[in-house]
Amino acid sequence: MDKLDAMTLFVAVVQDGGFSAAARRLGVSAPVVTRAVSELEAAMNVRLLVRTTRVVKVTEVGERYAQDCRRVLGELQEIEQAASGTHGAVKGKLVVSASVMFGRLRLNAVVLDYLKQYPETEVECRFIDRNVNLLNEDVDVAIRIGDLPDASFHATPLTTVRRMAVASPAYLKRNGTPRQPKDLAQHTLIAATGVEPGSEWKFRAGSGVDAATVAVPVRARLATNSNDHAIVAASEGLGITRVLSYMVEEQLAAGELVEVLAKHAPPAVPVQALQHQGLRASRKVRAFIDLAVERLRG
Repeated sequence: MDKLDAMTLFVAVVQDGGFSAAARRLGVSAPVVTRAVSELEAAMNVRLLVRTTRVVKVTEVGERYAQDCRRVLGELQEIEQAASGTHGAVKGKLVVSASVMFGRLRLNAVVLDYLKQYPETEVECRFIDRNVNLLNEDVDVAIRIGDLPDASFHATPLTTVRRMAVASPAYLKRNGTPRQPKDLAQHTLIAATGVEPGSEWKFRAGSGVDAATVAVPVRARLATNSNDHAIVAASEGLGITRVLSYMVEEQLAAGELVEVLAKHAPPAVPVQALQHQGLRASRKVRAFIDLAVERLRG
């Protein structure tokens, strides 16, 4: 079998998690896929996949090889597009990932603008509250909030967001407004565990970049992994919650919520667009990121 065809089939097995699933998606028989992977393993004298009766797992060598295959196949596609004169066109399917709320409140508008501007494109949105693996899950662009421990992907800054403690005016009228982080011990707290997964909230003790950090233990009357749930509870006067600034812009503008302890808020965190192709990113990826920068930056 042609080496490039075999590489395509192998990448499909890794992506779909099995030979049968890859075969169905590509419209070939399962034995053809199995033979292609076996030929690759025999040619290199390595084990790429571990097969059992119930599951197919990728070995460490197979993981690296799959990444290299994706890069080679992607570069081949770029070469073919350039030769056929279509390299400059923004076209094809784009897979975009973000957290559920950021996708709904911020990225959805970018996606709709992108589809309107580039009629030869398709977009698959995967709005999910976990960090996807761009390579293994074939994601073109992932939006991440916070500092990035892994520098292996190309990151484009989009904007920043802040952690904000908020409460309804009615709650503050009944219970008073906290002036210092330690005052939260006397208040009813609502923990949005999707934003603050631990058992404490961190604040700045003073102003300036060198201000010390103060950790406040959180004993929540309500703990929820739904940010929407925490915001609704706070809006209805049940207590103080802490979420990211973009999540409550509408409620703040409408006066349903107000920020407390603003001068003690921790520093803003970055929102970045990740993609793994770097400067060689395809036109569809570059066009989407450029539009996201235009719509979200500032």
